[in-house]
Amino acid sequence: PSGPALRFPVAVVDGILKDVLESHLREQNYEPARCRDMAKDIAEVIKARVKDLMIPRYKLVVVAHIGQLNEQSMQIGSRCLWDSVSDTFSSYVFKNTSLFALANVYAVYFE
Repeated sequence: PSGPALRFPVAVVDGILKDVLESHLREQNYEPARCRDMAKDIAEVIKARVKDLMIPRYKLVVVAHIGQLNEQSMQIGSRCLWDSVSDTFSSYVFKNTSLFALANVYAVYFE
């Protein structure tokens, strides 16, 4: 196995996450039903923008969470079985006065 000819551009994807979360959520207030729908929409927008980078042989998993920011704490964990040499991820956290959002992109390389 030689690994990817073109590495997954983590820094570029980090920028996409930041741009999408900030542009969609900057002025939003937390409303449960609306935020549930927005989390789905944001994940789809992120997936489309990362796919537009045309990085060969990477499968993408995009997960977005949105929650109320209300003096509570929350821990979100994830576990993946992958090859630490060729697989990677990008992650970004956004907060405003009403809500927080976390978006993760997992990039898994296929031979």
